[in-house]
Order: sequence, then structure tokens, then C-alpha cells
Amino acid sequence: MDADLETKYETLTPSDEYLVAGVHIGTQQKTKDMRRYIYQVRPDGLYVLDIQMTDKRIRDVAKFLARYESSSILAVSARQYGFVPVNMFSKAIGAKHIVGRFVPGTLTNPSYKDYIEPEVILVTDSIGDTQAVSEAVSIGLPVIGMCDTNNITSNIDLVIPTNNKGRKALAIVYWLLAREILKEKGEGDRFTYELVDFEASL
Repeated sequence: MDADLETKYETLTPSDEYLVAGVHIGTQQKTKDMRRYIYQVRPDGLYVLDIQMTDKRIRDVAKFLARYESSSILAVSARQYGFVPVNMFSKAIGAKHIVGRFVPGTLTNPSYKDYIEPEVILVTDSIGDTQAVSEAVSIGLPVIGMCDTNNITSNIDLVIPTNNKGRKALAIVYWLLAREILKEKGEGDRFTYELVDFEASL
């Protein structure tokens, strides 16, 4: 990354923290959709995401989600490393969450006992959370997705480019999102969590 650019843009957390968390580490596959978020390809074939784009998108998403009542936001993760970050994100801001299997009909079948009606959905991985994404799209909900280099984003309204498979990467993105949403709502003093609180156990 260009050193001059680095000094002109102050990230939400020091760039080193993004790098240590592996937010920038993609996969060995890239889709056309994710090409614009890719900074470079490493000699081992791994695509590397641009952390400044990730940082800017976290800010954008926080501003967007702050416009909603927190209880109308649904965060979803089928990925095990997303369970703790999603739970903590929901606890911090007062959102709803579903981790593990997303039961078909949760958003579309009013007769299902756990049917819910969120106004916006945040998914950890558009591949793993495909059922949630397809139901949200079918009823016209905005979908925010954490997308790695191998994701297709056609059903995602707001992409957060990030390593969506890493334990520490998911923790830092959800931690920052929760913190920034509360700041945008003027409730930043309510955010008393440390990054480690959002990390899944090994």
C-alpha cells in the first residue's frame, strides 16, 4: 500500500491491527464482483484485500445501520467463527441474531414459530448464509454482506470486503461495526467491550 496514502487516511483502528487480525487475507480464488476490492496477489496465489476499502466500508455500513432501530437489524452467521462475534454484536447494539442453521421460512413463513420481520440483514458470508440472503432478497430487505475474494455479490446491497473465514478477522469487523453504530447513534459511551470479547475460542 502506498505510504503517502496511508498517512492521509486514518483508519478506525491502527492498520497493523487489521493486518494482525488477517482482515486482508483472501482466498486463492477471486470473482469478478470482488476484483475492485483486491489490492494484490501474493506469490503463493492468495488474493489480498485492500484494508482501506474495508475500513471505509465499515464506516459506510455503520452510518447506514445507525438509521435503523437496532431491534430491526438481523445479524446472521452459519460460520462457527462468526457465532461469538455475531452474538456480541447483537448484545452490544440490541440487534437480533441467528447463528448456526438458518431455518427456511424464518423470514418468509408467518406460521413458523420463530418467524421474524427485520428491516435489514447483515450476513457473515453470502455463501454460507445463502438461505438468509435469498429470503431477504425475496421480500425486499437490504442485505449487507461480509465478502471474501471468492464471493459473488449480486444479491448484496452493501459489501464489506474482508476475510470472512478467520476468527480474528470476524471479531475485529463486528467489534468495529458495533462500536461505530453506537457512535453514530450518539450512544458511544454504551460501548464498553474489548476486541477480545468478540473473539471466538480456538
